[in-house]
Amino acid sequence: MNIFKTSLFAAASAVVLAGCGSSTAPIISTPIENIDTLPLKTAPLSDEQYKRWGAADLITDTIPGMSVDKTYNEILSKRKKGSTVIVGVIDSGVDVEHEDLKNVIWVNEDEIPGNGKDDDNNGYVDDIHGWNFLGDIVGENLEYTRIMRKLEPKFKGKTEASISAADRESFALYNKAKAEYEKEKQEVAANKARYEQILQQVKPAHEAMVEKLGKDDYTAEELAAISNPTASEKQQIAMLTQMLSYGDSVNAVIEQLEGGIDYFGGRLENHFNLEKDFRSVLGDNPDDITDTNYGNNQVSGPDPKKEDAKHGTHVSGIIAGERNNEIGIDGVAENVEIMVIRAVPDGDEYDKDIALAIRYAVDNGAKVINTSFGKYYTTHPEWVRDAIKYAASKDVLIVNAAGNEGIDLDETEVYPNDQTKTGAEYADNVLTVGALNYKYGGELVATFSNYGKSNVDVFAPGVKIWATTPLNEYEYLQGTSMAAPAVAGVAATLRSYYPNLSASEIKQIIMDSGLSSNTNVILGGDDSNTDNFTNISTSGKMVNMYNAMIMADKKSRLK
Repeated sequence: MNIFKTSLFAAASAVVLAGCGSSTAPIISTPIENIDTLPLKTAPLSDEQYKRWGAADLITDTIPGMSVDKTYNEILSKRKKGSTVIVGVIDSGVDVEHEDLKNVIWVNEDEIPGNGKDDDNNGYVDDIHGWNFLGDIVGENLEYTRIMRKLEPKFKGKTEASISAADRESFALYNKAKAEYEKEKQEVAANKARYEQILQQVKPAHEAMVEKLGKDDYTAEELAAISNPTASEKQQIAMLTQMLSYGDSVNAVIEQLEGGIDYFGGRLENHFNLEKDFRSVLGDNPDDITDTNYGNNQVSGPDPKKEDAKHGTHVSGIIAGERNNEIGIDGVAENVEIMVIRAVPDGDEYDKDIALAIRYAVDNGAKVINTSFGKYYTTHPEWVRDAIKYAASKDVLIVNAAGNEGIDLDETEVYPNDQTKTGAEYADNVLTVGALNYKYGGELVATFSNYGKSNVDVFAPGVKIWATTPLNEYEYLQGTSMAAPAVAGVAATLRSYYPNLSASEIKQIIMDSGLSSNTNVILGGDDSNTDNFTNISTSGKMVNMYNAMIMADKKSRLK
């Protein structure tokens, strides 16, 4: 990935950006720089700071946010409203009726709601807010599970010596998938058993302490103050004291344990299920990209409680939660509409769905697409690559989550991406985002975030992010899935105010305008694995909306 060289941040004094190409006055502001001289923030964040830390400014708050509030207060509040930008959210679905999203959801004006016709002749009937490529599917296999199920009848029990030359590549893929399947399934089953064992011990101990203390919200100090405990009570006190280090109350820890058991049980039922073909209910052929007559317009998904739409709803809120409406949250961007494309199940997505979802977003007017998903096995990568190239040809920027395994993506290929196995970039419209923690310094990079000098472009806030969840709720979630939409919001804002800048130019501006640091950071949550922050992404920077606006203004006027 080539970086556009700029001397914008070399000047220490105020910079006046002037030129042609914009109807408004140039931005007069000083770019943010020299952050390595900042003191580290040692005080814990307040509840309000946690809820807005992604919008904070590193200089004034010593919190590594994207300077969103500073941008609105000092730049955007003085400018005319930008043009509307459609952002395609390819995800698990979105609660389009959420109080903080309902006014920013894209509406297909060329479609007559509920008449059962494809009024705009785009191939999708009644696609008012987008399209649901999953139909009623919620759970799904992992890709290597699907590979195993497809290839096992042919290769089970076979040795390499018995395999023809024509089948050796497929045989190698089968064995790789099988090894991964067996390893991961065993780990998940072990985790489920461990959580169950802990819960079996914690519940009776908690019930005993509730009876003894006459309350169920006791503290570690109250446990320690119990006089003359029996031998059994000593064991219970020790266990419950340990549990209280994991949550605010034992009830909260029990809820976490039960949630973990449900999570691991769900994975065993869905991700590793060799018996069930989840896809069969759609009636399409997932290996035929031309078979497109499937899915429906229920973009929130089939669940009335919309639980499976939590991820996509959270992502959408980060991008576009309605600003200044005195409820909920303020998304990064205003002047945006969220186009909902449901294509990501609880399991690995199908390449066909993602390729068609990208094309749907492009063909229906999206200028930014958020892709907060990924997998490490693929069967039809060429379909997704062609769709990404198609988006590039139509000047659409794709903002992509780097993934949450804490690994170096220069050593492990993930899908989707914008590079071939040789490292050559085949498109200039994909911006891959790693996740930042709210702690500036050695813990700056989220413990789970993937990284890579070649395959990750920038970093943005992704730990403990407060945003919308279904049924008018709000929650903290974390992941590179949260970092990507923060950057998609920045990209949409730039496209709103500077429509003469191309997708590749917006990508380069976001990369070049970020803040860097020479701090050594911990990678993958492993204290022994550290590197300089500048070495773990192509730009070596964290996204900064304030600087991006200044640079975009200058570049726009030079065109």
